[in-house]
Amino acid sequence: MAFSKIGKFFGVASDDDEMLEDEYGEEQQIADEDNLNNGAIDRDKVVSIKSGISANKSKIVLYEPRVYSDAKDVAQNLLSNKAVIINFSRMEDASARRIVDFITGTVYALNGEIQRIGDKIFLATPPKFVTNGKISDLVDKKDTLS
Repeated sequence: MAFSKIGKFFGVASDDDEMLEDEYGEEQQIADEDNLNNGAIDRDKVVSIKSGISANKSKIVLYEPRVYSDAKDVAQNLLSNKAVIINFSRMEDASARRIVDFITGTVYALNGEIQRIGDKIFLATPPKFVTNGKISDLVDKKDTLS
């Protein structure tokens, strides 16, 4: 149709060519409607199955700090939107408390969560993670049942 308008402008094309194109366009539109009514798939509306899968996978990092300076690595992972499980079993209680305080401040600043999930084991999560239930509650119930 664009070529016919250019041709008409320069005097090369006639009005008959434009009428033929209009008739062809109407026939094509009717054929398209028939295909849609016959159950033909409209390829513009087909979505890939993989499009719903997020390219960025969430990660959980495991740490066993031994010195207070390891708290910086834990905080860096939280800032990178990674959940962190921290096991303090190989650390003195005083140093572990200092790291928990530091990580609690980081989690608070990010609007995340920190939970105790076992003896000297903590889970720190950034805001996009959701956790359900508490392991320590289950452990307490088990202790009372024994």
